[in-house]
Amino acid sequence: MSQPVHATAVARYASGGWHGVLLRGPSGAGKSDLALRLIDAGWRLVADDYAWVWTSDGRLFASAPEPIAGRIEARGLDVLDAAFRPLARIVLLVDCVRTTPERLPEPQWETLDGVRLPRLIVDVRPASAAATLALAIDRL
Repeated sequence: MSQPVHATAVARYASGGWHGVLLRGPSGAGKSDLALRLIDAGWRLVADDYAWVWTSDGRLFASAPEPIAGRIEARGLDVLDAAFRPLARIVLLVDCVRTTPERLPEPQWETLDGVRLPRLIVDVRPASAAATLALAIDRL
């Protein structure tokens, strides 16, 4: 069964399929800002602000609630239309922060809805945050 999660989900085509990332953090953490940068780099929006999350065959998936599908907030501007994927398999959990994370942290994992996934803490402020996520996806 689906459950709503306060997060933004984006996906990137890599290694023959779409791989989704769940961007988490409190309101104002920079989830949508990072998602806009990722979209500019060729990623696709799945859901902004809230996502439906569920498991199937031991995998975690996300999609947007109908009223916000294909819509993303550009803070200080408006809510905009964006190319989007109706769903994506989530392969990475990202906690968005506005502090400098540890330089070389030990790998972290978290179980969400029964699925164990790698977890990354990312400072959303640097321009390199989007590239960091692309590199993380490529390493999975």
